[in-house]
Amino acid sequence: MEEIKTKNILVTGGAGFIGSHLCKALIELGHNVICLDNLFTGSLNNISELINNPGFEFIKHDVTEPYYRESIDEIYNLACPASPIHYQHNPIKTIKTCTIGVINILGLAKKNNSKILQASTSEVYGDPEVHPQYEDYNGNVNPIGLRSCYDEGKRCAETLFMDYHRKHKLNIKIIRIFNTYGPKMAINDGRVVSNFILQAINKKDITISGDGSQTRSFQYIDDLISGMINMMNSKDSFTGPVNIGNPDEISINDLALKILKLTKSKSNLIFQNLPKDDPKKRMPDISLAKNKLNWTPNYKLDFGLKKTIEYFKNL
Repeated sequence: MEEIKTKNILVTGGAGFIGSHLCKALIELGHNVICLDNLFTGSLNNISELINNPGFEFIKHDVTEPYYRESIDEIYNLACPASPIHYQHNPIKTIKTCTIGVINILGLAKKNNSKILQASTSEVYGDPEVHPQYEDYNGNVNPIGLRSCYDEGKRCAETLFMDYHRKHKLNIKIIRIFNTYGPKMAINDGRVVSNFILQAINKKDITISGDGSQTRSFQYIDDLISGMINMMNSKDSFTGPVNIGNPDEISINDLALKILKLTKSKSNLIFQNLPKDDPKKRMPDISLAKNKLNWTPNYKLDFGLKKTIEYFKNL
């Protein structure tokens, strides 16, 4: 059996929802992990089980400020608030994280000759006119809307990654993450899964934006983590971008009804105005991930929701 080489891996945004799961998975694979986070949306609670691990190091740092470190083999760049409530709280800071922050981390990768992965997003497709969304589709994004700080910020981050790859031969990877849920989601992040679960278990009305006919595709966190690691370990010639998401499409109304059933809640459904530029449909074409990464999601929505409901009930 081939021995796995221990790597020194930097994870920016490592104390966040996705980052903390990634740090744990990398530690379990035997790697040394440096977790960088400014704790704006991340939490020390998310990494509490790792703090005393000799292969884990936490550093409070904002990527918009330069960070220097030697002997880094790989970098996963997850630093950026990902929910509308958080990225719209300080839109200029969000743009800075996606530009200045990305330039700082790419510079660190260049100095160390590190392989580096950018956690991009399905939001680069905007309110798509093509369904499902595949990687060659350039998107339909409003550059001056309330969501633009995140949507355009992530698009710019992809541009920077590709330019560093072309100009400096940097070994890059780009993934586009579709809606992801699971334990360790923040209570106050305003995402639909956590919102609905918390409202249901607290016997509050379920608030639905628009008429609820808009669709999303939800992937469980463990599927995303395996996809990220597969992408990092893929052939150097494959840079992406590649969609990582679950192609099982569901309407927001049906999601609400499913959560009501799983929580045995009697909450009512309340409909509100749809936020501007909110996508009507969102579903990944994952043919490229299947072909290049040998990756498909394993977890069904009911399984993941039960795990997530259990997590929130235990908080």
